[in-house]
Amino acid sequence: MNILDKIIAQKRIEVAQRKAEVTIAELEKGPFFKSETYSLKAALLDNTKTGIIAEYKRKSPSKGIINDKATIEEVTMAYATYGASGISVLTDHEFFGGSLADLQKAAIINKIPLLRKDFMIDEYQLLEAKAYGASVILLIAANLSVGEVKSLASAAKNLGLEVLLEIHNEQELEHICDEVDLVGVNNRNLKTFEVSLDTSVQLSNLIPLDKLKISESGIHKVEDIHYLEQYGFKGFLIGENFMKQEVPGEAFRSFAEELKNYKVSKTS
Repeated sequence: MNILDKIIAQKRIEVAQRKAEVTIAELEKGPFFKSETYSLKAALLDNTKTGIIAEYKRKSPSKGIINDKATIEEVTMAYATYGASGISVLTDHEFFGGSLADLQKAAIINKIPLLRKDFMIDEYQLLEAKAYGASVILLIAANLSVGEVKSLASAAKNLGLEVLLEIHNEQELEHICDEVDLVGVNNRNLKTFEVSLDTSVQLSNLIPLDKLKISESGIHKVEDIHYLEQYGFKGFLIGENFMKQEVPGEAFRSFAEELKNYKVSKTS
């Protein structure tokens, strides 16, 4: 059993427990359930933004503790202030140290698209995402069938949520359906944890033109973004690169400023 299998097995237990504790009717009374969402697609196409989906992540199975000191409020507020197009919030507790409370705290203070980053296997989790302030949900092709992606994506759209489908290889392209808004290429091999931007490059021309492309993982410098933009990528999910710093918000501010100056130098 690989790490993804372990996570999904645990996720099934967790979802069953939460269903028993909080009813759908209670979720529908959540503070953000009837609130208007923010479009990540529109934000990524806004040239005044960085194109970066900045992530808040305390730990991961491959790296252990990344940063358990910086708070969700201080980090996400800095991300929003300095030009993030969106913010990714890990809500898995067992393996990533996150929670739905983190998502809610971020939603209270930030008026930009929030991605609920978790392992979605049940429509109940979509209702949670909406209730706690997400505008976008993640579906991971590696742990869902083609039919499950379509069903969950359709349910998400009915809730007013945008859908980011994450793929890792050419075989998972078949999971892309009309209901998916954005396609993210994870540059990390889930079996070996090796990371290569070549994964994004190799899949770039195979993703349908009507799907906005996002590159995930392994982006460490502004030149990486420039390189990926040449292959049509409009979004760049970056987490560890900022979170591993003592002050993630300041690390993001510095990166955003460097990116801005880099783009100016390339057009002058």
